[in-house]
Amino acid sequence: MKRFLILALASLIISTSVPSMASASSATSLLNSAKSYIGTPYKWGGTTTSGFDCSGFIQRSFKDVGISLPRTTGQQYAMGTAVAKKNLQAGDLVFFNTNGKGVSHAGIYVGSNNFIHASTSKGVMISSINDPYYWGKRYIGAKRVKNFNEVAVTPPAPAPKPIPAPTRADVAVALADKLNLPTTSTESVFKDVSSQHPQIGAIAAVAAAGIFTGSNGSFNPDGQLTRAQLAKVLVEAFGLEGASGATFTDVPANHWAKSYIEILAHNEVTTGYVDGRFGVDDHVTLTQLNTFIDRINN
Repeated sequence: MKRFLILALASLIISTSVPSMASASSATSLLNSAKSYIGTPYKWGGTTTSGFDCSGFIQRSFKDVGISLPRTTGQQYAMGTAVAKKNLQAGDLVFFNTNGKGVSHAGIYVGSNNFIHASTSKGVMISSINDPYYWGKRYIGAKRVKNFNEVAVTPPAPAPKPIPAPTRADVAVALADKLNLPTTSTESVFKDVSSQHPQIGAIAAVAAAGIFTGSNGSFNPDGQLTRAQLAKVLVEAFGLEGASGATFTDVPANHWAKSYIEILAHNEVTTGYVDGRFGVDDHVTLTQLNTFIDRINN
């Protein structure tokens, strides 16, 4: 019956203390571990549930949550960071001088000026660090061996890798597919595209259709198209016509691709960027390429 009353009283003290303890779940885990041993008898040199001394109890409670502490009270007092009494946090170690010879007893602070410890008289229990009859007079300091109130910082997710812009060979493949061009030829018509090139069929097809003429006998299959270059390619590939009064801030009247860009705008293939630019020198993205072709086909 006496043991039951002790457990009930301890539970009441703890339940009123927990809300002010700490927000960190690891502090809660530590105190839950420590509380589970309430009522365990005191045993000099004890480190198991058959009996604890004060430092053995602390070591076991921290070990339960994956934190390693040294065995003796003196060793525990020698580690961590000193903490003023007014700044105590749940999980801090509190120390007392009970024999007049320096630190000789310790416990774990649980909040609301209470600490849990293995007392020589009643085993694991909760007491007040300010108890005027005993502990208050013998309190000598506290150490923080783990800051449970530290907020874990989640590293930022890595930035998504940019999708590579389509190469000129990729554009050739897309156009050959949309225009249903025969891609069986392996005849090389450009000096930088061998008959073994993986996209030789599409490159030969667009060359035969007059869509790509290359430059100085080279196709530059791994190069990228600008949006201005793509405008010319699409207009000629799909035979687009028409004119519009659409203007873009980066397309002056004398720009070589102005007529091609206006034809795209007339056919509602492009409306440009929201800032009023067409992006003549921007490299074409795969999304833009597919969007432009889909709009032409629709």
